[in-house]
Amino acid sequence: MPKALLGVFAHPDDESLLAGGVLAQHAAEGARTGVVTATWAADSRRAPELADALTTLGAGAPRMLGYADARNPESAPGQARLIDAPLDEAIGHLVAHIREFQPDIVVGHDALGQLTGHPDHRRTHQITRLAVDAAALPHLYPGAGEPWQPTAFYAATHPVSGVSRLGPLLESVGKTILAVPDSHVTATVDVGPWAAVKWRAICAHRGEVAAQRPLPGLLARLPQDARDDIIRTEYFTRLTPEPAHGTSDRLTT
Repeated sequence: MPKALLGVFAHPDDESLLAGGVLAQHAAEGARTGVVTATWAADSRRAPELADALTTLGAGAPRMLGYADARNPESAPGQARLIDAPLDEAIGHLVAHIREFQPDIVVGHDALGQLTGHPDHRRTHQITRLAVDAAALPHLYPGAGEPWQPTAFYAATHPVSGVSRLGPLLESVGKTILAVPDSHVTATVDVGPWAAVKWRAICAHRGEVAAQRPLPGLLARLPQDARDDIIRTEYFTRLTPEPAHGTSDRLTT
């Protein structure tokens, strides 16, 4: 049976940019797929865009933790920023989603915070790593559902050799580039067959596409061949139960 896959990402659009191809691939194979988004409220302007992107990817309805973006308090008025929220509280909310969805594979951010080191990305990585372990332990968060242990947690990442086009693109708007050594990548997935679906999902985040500095907007201003070259490969590091040796062309349990 296809392996159920749950993505956990900080912001609307992270799911499409970092793992849109893998989500579309697994959905096409008949797997259950879903996405938890840590920031922005369900009634915010970006929630409908997220819903459209997930529909495009076959990943169901949004699952939003509802915390505020570290750099945009209006993303969830009256709510704590994700980086200020009690760690135990945030883990508990995510554990409930993991136990309800029962994924075989969880995909999230890497420890660097994805290319630019956004603090929400780093915090989401920390919460996800802890929640993947906690979800299996019945004495932790007993009110969050029956225990469930995902088989694998993969961190979406970018190796040094894989940012040759992205680097200048992000540096052109004053952003720095963080990448992991190539040896940290344990799965390199060619998502070319699903690149068109992935791009439609990215474009569903209309506000980001129309803006000058976010990555969707930067990609939208590139020639199609250059854009396709960037989005057709997704990189991951398997972190649970421990980093695997060697490389693979897809995610496995």
